[in-house]
Amino acid sequence: MKEVTRKPLGIWRLTALVTGTMIGSGIFLLPANLAKIGNEGLLSWIITALGAFVLAIIFSKLSIIIPKNGGPYVYAKTGLGNFVGFQTIFNYWISLWITNVGLALITVVYLANFWPGLLNPIIGSSAALIIIWLLTLINVYGIRPAGDVQLITTILKIIPIFAIIIFGIWHFHLGYILKATPSSQHYYTSISSAAGITLWAFIGIEAATVPYNFVDNPRKNIPLATILGTLIAATIYIASSTIIMGILPPQILVKSAAPFIATAELLFGHFGKWIMIFGAAISCFGCINGITLLQGQVAMAAADDKLFPTIFSLRNKAGVPGWGLITTAILESVLLVLIMHQDIYLQFRLIMLLASLAALIPYLYSAAAASVVLRQGMTQPSSYKKYTIVACIGGLYSLWMIISSGYEVVYHGCILLFVSALLFAWSYKKS
Repeated sequence: MKEVTRKPLGIWRLTALVTGTMIGSGIFLLPANLAKIGNEGLLSWIITALGAFVLAIIFSKLSIIIPKNGGPYVYAKTGLGNFVGFQTIFNYWISLWITNVGLALITVVYLANFWPGLLNPIIGSSAALIIIWLLTLINVYGIRPAGDVQLITTILKIIPIFAIIIFGIWHFHLGYILKATPSSQHYYTSISSAAGITLWAFIGIEAATVPYNFVDNPRKNIPLATILGTLIAATIYIASSTIIMGILPPQILVKSAAPFIATAELLFGHFGKWIMIFGAAISCFGCINGITLLQGQVAMAAADDKLFPTIFSLRNKAGVPGWGLITTAILESVLLVLIMHQDIYLQFRLIMLLASLAALIPYLYSAAAASVVLRQGMTQPSSYKKYTIVACIGGLYSLWMIISSGYEVVYHGCILLFVSALLFAWSYKKS
């Protein structure tokens, strides 16, 4: 009997890809940002988590109907055509590698607690370059080693967070949450502002759908990993934020630059502080690895469809787009060099601003394309109607998140859409 070769991404590596890509730098900063908004912060977590689950259901269903590499890109292209497909891949791909630059910088900030010299812009940017190229080379080597790194870093990042959740219960004060200063904004405005903050933590829901061709038993494992990964991330986000808001007094929490680290030091002493700093650095490191995997696969899918340069579709012996990954790493390096002389915190803010809406557009387009794709892929009218309603909710949720991101983010996002339209027109005319 012929032995069946298992593909490199099984259920656990795939779930780690989803959870590990979502849980990056945001979780360690969010409790303080949400505390400034008041009690609405926790409600925003619940609303955002529900919206994320709706998107997870959409991506899970689309992965079954369209069994191809590319995730949001291939769904938008199939449902809405090449132009929308190109806009999706352009914005999604840019959001991925720009996010990687920001995560590399924030990893360096955490490591600077051990080596303060890393806060020097040139030294810090050089360290960020090393991180980016190390993980690029791991991904060039193959999907399996990249999946192994993702699984290990996801476990390592979750352990200290779970420690805070479990041991923090004994130090929890409900009164701290009840006494949280209400936001001075209108209730809807404050909820929208908080949701705009918490949404960033859920970007990565679609991760399991992107490397379809490398997934073992994809029809089963992609939907399962998408839902399970989102559930794990949502549980960690809501539980950890609630615990921290109940441990640190509101007046201290709103001023804290690192609430997780402050809580770890309170619970476990100086040793706990250093463990949490290390965990935060590992969290960002693992997130960069997952995003590097995604950016190679999604660009490869677009290049296979002639919507991206051919270099992104060239496979090496491991079956991965080695030259595409290296090209993207070069772009990340150029961006780092361009902002090298700025303050490292300002660098991070600029990067996250540019990446935010670029990541949201593919979600909106995927939800919009879902009703078209579902009609083609489902034979039972009742099921089609049910999932169409889910797709509409997902689309409205994505649109709300875009609006909640703020004027500045929407402005830069519109520029990216305009640029992508020009590039598509140019490539169409050239062909």
